[in-house]
Amino acid sequence: MKTTFLLAAQYDGLAIIPLDRVCRDYFPHLSEQRLAERVQKGEINLPIVRIDPRSQKTARGVAIEHLAAWIDERKRAAEMELRSLAS
Repeated sequence: MKTTFLLAAQYDGLAIIPLDRVCRDYFPHLSEQRLAERVQKGEINLPIVRIDPRSQKTARGVAIEHLAAWIDERKRAAEMELRSLAS
Protein backbone atom coordinates (compact mmCIF):
# COMPACT_ATOMS: atom_id res chain seq x y z
CA MET A 1 0.00 0.00 0.00
CA LYS A 2 2.89 2.34 0.74
CA THR A 3 4.12 2.10 -2.86
CA THR A 4 0.73 3.20 -4.15
CA PHE A 5 0.84 6.34 -2.01
CA LEU A 6 4.36 7.15 -3.15
CA LEU A 7 3.31 6.75 -6.78
CA ALA A 8 0.25 8.93 -6.18
CA ALA A 9 2.59 11.66 -4.99
CA GLN A 10 4.97 11.12 -7.91
CA TYR A 11 2.16 11.26 -10.48
CA ASP A 12 0.04 13.98 -8.87
CA GLY A 13 -2.77 11.60 -7.89
CA LEU A 14 -3.43 10.18 -11.36
CA ALA A 15 -5.35 6.90 -11.28
CA ILE A 16 -4.04 5.89 -14.72
CA ILE A 17 -0.46 6.84 -15.51
CA PRO A 18 0.17 7.53 -19.20
CA LEU A 19 2.24 4.82 -20.84
CA ASP A 20 4.87 7.28 -22.04
CA ARG A 21 5.54 8.35 -18.44
CA VAL A 22 5.70 4.73 -17.22
CA CYS A 23 8.22 4.02 -20.00
CA ARG A 24 10.26 7.11 -19.22
CA ASP A 25 10.39 6.43 -15.48
CA TYR A 26 10.58 2.62 -15.26
CA PHE A 27 11.44 1.27 -18.72
CA PRO A 28 13.72 3.87 -20.30
CA HIS A 29 15.30 1.13 -22.42
CA LEU A 30 11.94 0.35 -24.10
CA SER A 31 9.65 2.30 -26.39
CA GLU A 32 5.93 2.37 -25.63
CA GLN A 33 5.35 -0.08 -28.47
CA ARG A 34 8.03 -2.49 -27.25
CA LEU A 35 6.66 -2.36 -23.70
CA ALA A 36 3.16 -3.15 -25.01
CA GLU A 37 4.57 -6.07 -27.03
CA ARG A 38 6.38 -7.51 -24.02
CA VAL A 39 3.22 -7.20 -21.92
CA GLN A 40 1.21 -9.01 -24.64
CA LYS A 41 3.81 -11.80 -24.73
CA GLY A 42 3.57 -12.18 -20.95
CA GLU A 43 7.18 -11.14 -20.43
CA ILE A 44 6.18 -8.19 -18.23
CA ASN A 45 3.26 -8.63 -15.85
CA LEU A 46 1.86 -5.12 -16.06
CA PRO A 47 -1.67 -4.65 -17.45
CA ILE A 48 -2.04 -1.79 -19.90
CA VAL A 49 -5.34 0.11 -19.87
CA ARG A 50 -6.83 1.36 -23.13
CA ILE A 51 -9.04 4.35 -22.37
CA ASP A 52 -11.24 3.60 -25.42
CA PRO A 53 -11.00 -0.14 -26.12
CA ARG A 54 -12.53 0.29 -29.59
CA SER A 55 -9.76 2.57 -30.85
CA GLN A 56 -6.22 1.54 -31.78
CA LYS A 57 -5.04 5.13 -31.29
CA THR A 58 -6.55 5.62 -27.85
CA ALA A 59 -4.53 6.79 -24.89
CA ARG A 60 -2.89 3.95 -23.00
CA GLY A 61 -1.69 3.83 -19.44
CA VAL A 62 -1.12 1.75 -16.35
CA ALA A 63 -3.35 1.81 -13.29
CA ILE A 64 -1.44 3.13 -10.31
CA GLU A 65 -2.20 0.04 -8.20
CA HIS A 66 -0.91 -2.26 -10.96
CA LEU A 67 2.33 -0.31 -11.22
CA ALA A 68 2.67 -0.41 -7.43
CA ALA A 69 2.13 -4.19 -7.41
CA TRP A 70 4.69 -4.63 -10.19
CA ILE A 71 7.26 -2.53 -8.29
CA ASP A 72 6.58 -4.45 -5.07
CA GLU A 73 7.00 -7.77 -6.91
CA ARG A 74 10.31 -6.62 -8.42
CA LYS A 75 11.42 -5.61 -4.92
CA ARG A 76 10.51 -9.05 -3.52
CA ALA A 77 12.39 -10.76 -6.36
CA ALA A 78 15.48 -8.64 -5.68
CA GLU A 79 15.30 -9.47 -1.96
CA MET A 80 15.06 -13.21 -2.72
CA GLU A 81 18.00 -12.96 -5.11
CA LEU A 82 20.07 -11.21 -2.46
CA ARG A 83 19.20 -13.87 0.13
CA SER A 84 20.19 -16.65 -2.27
CA LEU A 85 23.54 -14.94 -2.93
CA ALA A 86 24.17 -14.59 0.80
CA SER A 87 23.52 -18.31 1.44
